[in-house]
Amino acid sequence: MHTATITCLWYGVFGPRPVTVLLVREHTHRIPRGGYDLALVTTDITIRPAPLVARYAARWSIEIMIEDAKQTFGVGQARNRVQRAVERTVPFGLVCQTLVMLWYATAGHHPADVTDHRERAPWYTTRTNPSTADMIGKLRRVLIATKYQVTHPEQPTPRAATCPVRCFSLPNRPHSVTSCTGYFPRRHGFSDRSR
Repeated sequence: MHTATITCLWYGVFGPRPVTVLLVREHTHRIPRGGYDLALVTTDITIRPAPLVARYAARWSIEIMIEDAKQTFGVGQARNRVQRAVERTVPFGLVCQTLVMLWYATAGHHPADVTDHRERAPWYTTRTNPSTADMIGKLRRVLIATKYQVTHPEQPTPRAATCPVRCFSLPNRPHSVTSCTGYFPRRHGFSDRSR
């Protein structure tokens, strides 16, 4: 890798500032070409080239996280008008993204996830790690498989919800409400005993 460092003044709204410009060109054994591959600008004029390039490389994972938060989780797309809601929406979206990542790292990861994804999408030949969309998809499938459902006392149990004909039959039908004993809570007039 070849580098060139230039210290110069950056003219901005708050006046001129000294900055360091680092031009980076990847070393290749082919015919030398002009130009550079990467230009980095920093206000730290004492930094050496190697730490600056390392800092830039570390920044890439942060950029990917921000892009995933915006594109996959919809962070920043909420239409809020109240200041407190505006202040809470983006952090809440980032917390949700963090929870998905933590769930996947601790409970959801399986070594065959990338292989399974390659079978579903054969154009991903170089993929080595699951994407954020893969993690969300797996969490969604796990929640559906476990029949995640918020239960309230006034709601029927899952068994009652799957047999409405038996539980809510019309008069003159062989089925009656008594065939649904145990399906509903007692507070709504249904009990375990027939009336």
